[in-house]
Amino acid sequence: MLSINVAFLLAVIIYLRLRRRTQARSRNDELLTVIIVMAFGVLIAPTAFGQGVLHTVEQLADGITRSGH
Repeated sequence: MLSINVAFLLAVIIYLRLRRRTQARSRNDELLTVIIVMAFGVLIAPTAFGQGVLHTVEQLADGITRSGH
């Protein structure tokens, strides 16, 4: 039996949707893309990869705020 990871499937869909030209997108199309990206974020957040991304973003934000002082 073939098992498809939903997060991987959403990542492929996001990639395919973002490859299109910006001018060709409607408002509803952009809204759907945002909803798909948010669902992808919720799916990967509890994984090791998601935690690694969170840690990297936290370090980047900390570095930016320290350089601003």
